[in-house]
Amino acid sequence: MARFFIAGTNFPNGRAIIRGRDADHIRVLRLRAGDDIVICDGAGRDYKCRLVQTLEHEAEAEVIEVVPCKAEPTVRTTVFAGLPKGERSDFLVQKCTEAGAAEIVFFSCTRCVAKAVNMEKKLERWQRIAEEAAKQSGRGIIPQVRYEADFVAVLNGALHTDLPLFMYETGERETIRDAIEHTASTIASAAIITGPEGGFAEFEADMARKLGMHICSMGERILRCETAPVVALTALMYGTGNL
Repeated sequence: MARFFIAGTNFPNGRAIIRGRDADHIRVLRLRAGDDIVICDGAGRDYKCRLVQTLEHEAEAEVIEVVPCKAEPTVRTTVFAGLPKGERSDFLVQKCTEAGAAEIVFFSCTRCVAKAVNMEKKLERWQRIAEEAAKQSGRGIIPQVRYEADFVAVLNGALHTDLPLFMYETGERETIRDAIEHTASTIASAAIITGPEGGFAEFEADMARKLGMHICSMGERILRCETAPVVALTALMYGTGNL
């Protein structure tokens, strides 16, 4: 069923007016009056609707039912990822959205190869990718994508979650499963921090360790920087009963 996001949805008299790109998309899909669609308010609620009419640049639908979106995880997870080169960032945004991330934050650190240039345009593209992935995967929200230049701010943001996970390839580490099982309280929020192509510098991992984060292993295999966040997020979703 076709899915559309309309932020701050308010349907007077149980009707929705759809304009802009979504109205054009309805035309492309050749949807007609009587066809069912889902409109999400971006806050986790699904409005099951039936099209009443479709015009050239506008469509009207009536609300049939309002239900919570079943696809949203119980854990609000922020993925902090070292800024990768080229199209790897696009893949990361798309797959982390599908896997259940609530927010995706790219950051710069010591061994980042990619340069933080033209970030405004890149963020616009990444946000569009997140929106399309959210529609495709039936999400109830569109993850916010942003950039953080300050690595200390990244660590601070992660510390404000119930379960801050710092993925590192050497030294004393624990598994994500153990980190979840050893968390005393119910996990309502989590953060996953993964490095860029060159990995983390030792002092960056030491900072995370001293702050009391869970320093976690990604197993014995070497994962690409765009793959590691997706694997870690999937493991977290499984460990918290969201898969």
